[in-house]
Amino acid sequence: MPDAEQDGSRRRGRNETEEERADRMWTELIQEVRVAQMGVQILFGFLLTVVFTPTYEDLSGTDRTIYIVTVVLGACATGALIGPVSLHRLVSGRRIKPQAVQWASRLTLLGLALLLVTTSSSLLLILRVATHDDYVPYLVAGVVFWYLLCWFGLPMWARHRHTTR
Repeated sequence: MPDAEQDGSRRRGRNETEEERADRMWTELIQEVRVAQMGVQILFGFLLTVVFTPTYEDLSGTDRTIYIVTVVLGACATGALIGPVSLHRLVSGRRIKPQAVQWASRLTLLGLALLLVTTSSSLLLILRVATHDDYVPYLVAGVVFWYLLCWFGLPMWARHRHTTR
């Protein structure tokens, strides 16, 4: 029996080299990015079509501003979430995968934050146009809270609760 098992403690983690860990983390990251990319690309494509509809002419100045900000945010989110693919392609074979994984992870988190704001502002615009009611900002704030809880709160809680220092 190995020493760790004899003294009653369990070994945690994987027995992998830095390169093996980077390969595994890269594979996991790309799978995660695929999910987010699909969502942001569908949302961004939809947003791009709005300006060509007759309803766009009826939007108030405030709603047009919200729309323009939302489109720009969507473009930024798309760029950040596609960035890891370009990063990998341009640095592939340069023996810097651990660093590439780190930068790709940062781009992905930035992309998720931008996607959160894009989705929220899209919801704000849609609900303002659809309802014209005063409760819309509160409803959007509730959805933003839900996104923050699901996308960041729960993962950060799990990270704090279940990892060792």
